[in-house]
Amino acid sequence: MVIVMQEGATDAQIQNVIDRLIASGFDVHRSTGASHTVLGAVGVHRDFDHRDFELLEGVREVMRITQPFKLASRQFKPEGTIVDLGRGVKIGGPDVVVAAGPCSVESREQMLAIAESVAKAGAKILRGGAFKPRTSPYAFQGLGEKGLQMMREAADKFGLFTVSEVMDPSQVEMMGNYVDIYQVGARNMQNYHLLRALGEVRKPVLLKRGLSATMEELLLSAEYILSGGNYNVILCERGIRTFETYTRNTFDIAAIPVIKKLSHLPMWGDPSHGTGRRDKVPPMARAAVAAGADGLLIEVHNDPEHALSDGAQSLEPEGFTQLMAELRIIAPAIGRRMA
Repeated sequence: MVIVMQEGATDAQIQNVIDRLIASGFDVHRSTGASHTVLGAVGVHRDFDHRDFELLEGVREVMRITQPFKLASRQFKPEGTIVDLGRGVKIGGPDVVVAAGPCSVESREQMLAIAESVAKAGAKILRGGAFKPRTSPYAFQGLGEKGLQMMREAADKFGLFTVSEVMDPSQVEMMGNYVDIYQVGARNMQNYHLLRALGEVRKPVLLKRGLSATMEELLLSAEYILSGGNYNVILCERGIRTFETYTRNTFDIAAIPVIKKLSHLPMWGDPSHGTGRRDKVPPMARAAVAAGADGLLIEVHNDPEHALSDGAQSLEPEGFTQLMAELRIIAPAIGRRMA
């Protein structure tokens, strides 16, 4: 249930509604917009009359939400969520924000070289995997905390933020010393213990869609984080598994406008994993921005032929620079701009 307070409702009136909701057994989440306060009441309660809340002072409207995702619903926050990283970088507003870097952190020299090139091209966030969930147990699994230290050093030197994948609740506290955004990979989208742990922190979380997950399942996974009190969630379409074999996955561009209509959360696209082919990344990145993506996650490697993971889908620095120049032309055509 969502309760929209009247413009100018007093703190006492708002608190009275909150107290009544809690007394009725609901968990209450408050969203304060430019002109209205919205209260999200979460809980399974069939024996209450929503009209009782409509009559409370300061209440403008009461809506019962039929979707299973309550806090992620656009009804809860119609104006949309903006995740503010600081230094003028905001995700979910008019800017399209790009995160770029290698699939895996391999060495200090590699991270410094890539960070310099993507920063010059216009990326605001350095991506890199320190813990790698690989299909084969014999594949490169990442450098762990040492890799995070390398990425943090490179990001700080060139004024970038960082995003890296967290795989287990036990890693959350340690990774908080190095990353600005926690990434939840496709394989962990329904790792509910991890999602609940991330709901207890206040750093942004980039939540990727699972290999075979529906859009509703993605939003329900986000609901786990939101229900813990962390509202800084960014969703990401990274391709789903279909019967097509020419590309690594099927990049579901339609998910971008659909989810942006259903949810207030920012929506990114990851054309690198979505296609698995370097030559298909630029056209899908351009299409994602045209479809309304709030940001992109692009894999960039200074020597992709010798990358320890996913070299085939990684752009070289020159290709990434060219892509960014193209996106600066596309974004204004739909009322956006590149950060």
